Amino acid sequence: MSVSAAELSSLSTALEEIRRRVGTMADAFAGARREDVAGELAAVDRQLHHAVRRLDKIVAADPKRPA
Repeated sequence: MSVSAAELSSLSTALEEIRRRVGTMADAFAGARREDVAGELAAVDRQLHHAVRRLDKIVAADPKRPA
């Protein structure tokens, strides 16, 4: 299977958008005094942030990517 740096970068961008949406929801639940849900969503946000960083690192290290 051939996966291009462009595909990985696109996936990273999509995950970043989802991460922002989850963060917004976490803030909304925190404002509604639902710290239980807000905390869980904040954990999801952190994991998505980590995933985006890892994908970006893979893309940056790809020796086949165009200069």
